[in-house]
Amino acid sequence: MTLAYQTLERTWDVIVAGGGTAGAMAGIAAARAGASVLIVEAQGSLGGTGTNAWVTPLMRNVSGGQNLNRGLTDELKRRLHSRGDGATDPHGNDNWFNPEGLKFVLEQMLLEAGGEVLYHTHVVKPLMAGGEGQTAANHDQQTTTHIQALIVHNKGGLQSLRASTFIDATGDADVAALAGVPFHAGDEDGLHQAMSLRFTLAGVDAPRLMAFLQEHGQAQENPAFLHFWMVWGRKSSLEPLFRQAVQGSVLLERDGDYFQAFSVPGRPGELSFNCPRIRADLNDGADPWQLSAAQTDGRAAIERLTAFCRQFLPGCEAAFVGVVAPMVGVRETRRIVGEYTLSVEDILDCRKFPDSICRNHYPVDIHSVKGGAKLLHERDGEAAYFARDAYHELPFRCLVPQGVGNLLVPGRAASSTFEAQSSIRVQQNCHTMGEAAGIAAAWAAKNHAGNVRAVDVSALQAEMRRLGGLV
Repeated sequence: MTLAYQTLERTWDVIVAGGGTAGAMAGIAAARAGASVLIVEAQGSLGGTGTNAWVTPLMRNVSGGQNLNRGLTDELKRRLHSRGDGATDPHGNDNWFNPEGLKFVLEQMLLEAGGEVLYHTHVVKPLMAGGEGQTAANHDQQTTTHIQALIVHNKGGLQSLRASTFIDATGDADVAALAGVPFHAGDEDGLHQAMSLRFTLAGVDAPRLMAFLQEHGQAQENPAFLHFWMVWGRKSSLEPLFRQAVQGSVLLERDGDYFQAFSVPGRPGELSFNCPRIRADLNDGADPWQLSAAQTDGRAAIERLTAFCRQFLPGCEAAFVGVVAPMVGVRETRRIVGEYTLSVEDILDCRKFPDSICRNHYPVDIHSVKGGAKLLHERDGEAAYFARDAYHELPFRCLVPQGVGNLLVPGRAASSTFEAQSSIRVQQNCHTMGEAAGIAAAWAAKNHAGNVRAVDVSALQAEMRRLGGLV
């Protein structure tokens, strides 16, 4: 079937599909590198997981007590802190942020750099060089095709947007998969990590709640930086309350599979919940039916958790739902097959690479729908990885998909095994991958007719270091 679409007269050096955690940073970095840039974003703001899925705070990624993600991430934090939408707790953790403030900061950074964004726009398919039907799947792995344009859909109908270089930051490798790039998805059984639908409770008396938590074995130091949790069988002091709530039909048994809440800078009296976890049979965020059902399942669970907090947590009696994330929190779907596939052995051995563009020491953190403990979540063992000052590196080749010459894929869809992806997927790593992809895409467009494999990675590393990065 031939799609009827309008081809815009304009072209860009770089088009970024998806303005989320990696995509926003990629667009900013590419624009600052001198490229004309367009970010195509399905929602009405940049930031993705950090804004529209309300995943806050940033998870720490440190080695020897020092942050491993610098460069644009440092600037982002400075800007958030300056407007009261970021904060540093008494232990020096500077990763607390307000998702609504992040929307403003990312957009300002992109526009100041000269980049453009097209909101409320969905990618339909890429147009490949050599004809609409030709994709990388028609060739062996040594042959690469090129994307000529992206067909998108918005209120203007179907449109074709052309560029020299493309970045797939959809999180689900949507562009790459449609371009014929091989990919993996899920674990050995095809199951993905659990999804969540995050929400907030406002109207919380934080000092009263803090006093209660302290009395019940969850140490707190400041009502502005609350953090409390409960997981069945993990010796949380709140487990007896959850058991009582299940017996009283306030909660379902699965509501205690994962429960966690944090304070939010700039929003006093409001807590952000890293839950509810979506039911186990709904785990594929690339399946539109499962994704839709996850939204409704999550909202029903939010009603139960709100009732629990009001009834069982002092300080929450008058609390009300402040925000329900408009986007389901998805941890893993498709992962491209790139020029290199990062493995859990690379992580455990703290492997270093000549084309490194990111350092990581975040735990292998699998939110399994099968239940049971998370693999390697505790920093305890004999492998090199468990040293306090350890880290492994992520090579540029993980962002380079097999079969397509002018495409990069940063973020949670980068080339990795299921286990390794659970470590590199966190937001700050996606920032750094996005920054590297943005600079490389700009250089490929300007100097190499879009060919990302022609970029001098040693020069890319030098540029990232010049900008404050650790590579």
